[in-house]
Amino acid sequence: MTNQQLRIFIGYDERQPVSYNVLQHSIVARASRPVAITPLVLSTLPITRRGLTPFTFSRFLVPWLCDYRGWALFLDLDMLVLGDIAELFGYAEEGKAVIVCKEQQRFEWASAMLFDCGHPANAVLTPEFVQDEERCKGPHSINWFSDEKLIGSFPAAWNHCVGYNAPRPGAKLAHYTQGIPAFPEIRGCEYSDEWWAEFRHCGATQPWLTLMGRSVHVVKMPDGRVVPKLSDEGRAEMARQQAKVAS
Repeated sequence: MTNQQLRIFIGYDERQPVSYNVLQHSIVARASRPVAITPLVLSTLPITRRGLTPFTFSRFLVPWLCDYRGWALFLDLDMLVLGDIAELFGYAEEGKAVIVCKEQQRFEWASAMLFDCGHPANAVLTPEFVQDEERCKGPHSINWFSDEKLIGSFPAAWNHCVGYNAPRPGAKLAHYTQGIPAFPEIRGCEYSDEWWAEFRHCGATQPWLTLMGRSVHVVKMPDGRVVPKLSDEGRAEMARQQAKVAS
């Protein structure tokens, strides 16, 4: 791997924007290297094929989106990263076309894929190929090339399927395959508390005054308070100060 930013693509579903925001925040919060995160929004891509989710097939465009150069990671939307994502990129192996978690059931392999975008075996992954239901059948089992030796593997801790795998303390990536804990039906599952903690961190957890008190967008009141310039009392105080200067 190089010192370049880590390229990460996340499947996007307009029905679950909260899932995207929690996942991307969990990546950024723990990354030891710069990351470039791209949501795979189907309406912006040159395919229309979709399945259970809008990103069912768009995930296989990652090498094309990277101009068939370098390494890039795809992640499903229903995940939470609890480790340093740079560690996962550390499993990139020369000579492998794609790295997945082989310890999971094969249909889950495509939920987290580390692509060598420049590998010749991935050159077939064009928009035309991915869109074609006849030529691109069952790609989730990583079948667009025939040589199984081109598929590498990373540890199961980096794709822990909640509710399917045995409980795993210290998972580095929790995969909520039955739905994120925001759904009432899923609350209380393994790594539910961690998901909710990340959700809370995504919000405005610091008071407005802490974040904005020293900015140019505030005005200090005669009694020492600091208020937004756009507030009624802020506008009134600014007008008073301007009138005082003019006089």
